[in-house]
Amino acid sequence: MATHNATSTPVRRPARAGYLAAVAALGYAAPHFWWGAGVPAMFPGDFATAPQGNLEAAVGYWVMGALAAFGAVLSLALVRPWGRRVPALLIAVPSGLAAIGMTLWGFTYFAMQYLISVGRVVPAPAFAAKDAHPQAVWGLFWYGLFVVWGVSLGIAAWQRLRARRAGL
Repeated sequence: MATHNATSTPVRRPARAGYLAAVAALGYAAPHFWWGAGVPAMFPGDFATAPQGNLEAAVGYWVMGALAAFGAVLSLALVRPWGRRVPALLIAVPSGLAAIGMTLWGFTYFAMQYLISVGRVVPAPAFAAKDAHPQAVWGLFWYGLFVVWGVSLGIAAWQRLRARRAGL
């Protein structure tokens, strides 16, 4: 996003949103890598019943961790000078779509938790047992991270498009 000073020279605003999106992406990626390595720290549920050593585990841990790490690079490309080599539409549009999806994913979790808590929705017994596990509280952190990641990525994508229009 650009502002104008007294001489009408465009001034680039700080790129905090892109950096926050990158930190959130790495915050999501790191645990997936250690879960893939068998470390249960911060796992949202019973790690003993989670998939281990099969294709489902490889995708759930390693591929999702790698995609999130790529998301961190993408977030930085929105705000760093080296990212200007990539056409703005090619980077900002997919980032904006991802931002919408992640934000909705996070908010949907909180909406569902609210509906369960007020008795408007009754979860299936299998999900109720998972939600009763003491480690399930980490779900609040992870879905909150999706909201932060999505909103900050969306702001960074919007700022990149605005800077493109301003000629920055």
